[in-house]
Amino acid sequence: MHRAKASWGLGLLAALAFAGCRSLSDRVTFAAPMVLAGQEVSAEVLNEGREQFVQNCYACHGMSGDGRGPASHYYRPPPRDLTKGLYKFGGVVDGLPHDEDLARILEHGLAGTAMLAWDIPDAELYPIIQYIKSLSVAWREAEELGKRIPLDTDSWQGKEAAAVARGKQVYHGLATCQQCHPAYATKQEMYEASKAIGNRPITEFRSQPFQPETKESQYEADGKKMVIMPPDFLFNEVRSGDDVKDLYRIISSGIPGTAMPTWYDALPAPDVWAMAYYVQSLVAMRGTPGAIALRETLASAPDSVR
Repeated sequence: MHRAKASWGLGLLAALAFAGCRSLSDRVTFAAPMVLAGQEVSAEVLNEGREQFVQNCYACHGMSGDGRGPASHYYRPPPRDLTKGLYKFGGVVDGLPHDEDLARILEHGLAGTAMLAWDIPDAELYPIIQYIKSLSVAWREAEELGKRIPLDTDSWQGKEAAAVARGKQVYHGLATCQQCHPAYATKQEMYEASKAIGNRPITEFRSQPFQPETKESQYEADGKKMVIMPPDFLFNEVRSGDDVKDLYRIISSGIPGTAMPTWYDALPAPDVWAMAYYVQSLVAMRGTPGAIALRETLASAPDSVR
């Protein structure tokens, strides 16, 4: 029974992969509990998780979790190598994600990738999460989990327009997100934003400031480090949710293994929330005449500041 919200083709592939690896699955069992990030997990739970992993995850992630399952060769970006214990959207600062965050990723998937949303009952989801942890030495060595990002600190509710305006200013003038992502303000606006926010005035810009710039990551494909293109919010889907709370969580925690830094405690929470509101406003423009008009404005703007 294939429960992903996906095409029948992937379901068939998963079924064939499951049949091909059943003999291996039957041989490899857990005879004793494991301690994973300070939590003891029973052998019974781990064995149940392994069986569910084989049915739902093996085709892409492989039996060892190395991201080299039989379907992995057809996907870019490739499936995550779960043996690394490195998670882009774990929603924590400096550490391993909590079960709730791993469940969020499994249940909602990652937009724009082959990681689909999986409709798996909670009783089966928990064992899968524990088995995934067992695949990486990072979980066996860690004594505790990372700090979760608190999502109850939004002081902009009811003042969303002001939040977007402040977010545009912080994005371009303080956090300088346009060093990787596209700029959505003219060079003159970026200069003025940096002055208004009390930062050193920005007078130097990338050669293509209105386009994203590729960055090397710690993730690998075919034995080579992957070069990642940061999303253009007027064009690309946002991977792990476009609700303002999702965006705040991502901006706050950063994306481990990439050039996206952690902004939690690096900037005041209201400024990070403001950036989340601003990014959400850009995402909402994707595919609209407003997005085209903004592109045209940026393309025709003066190439210097005064």
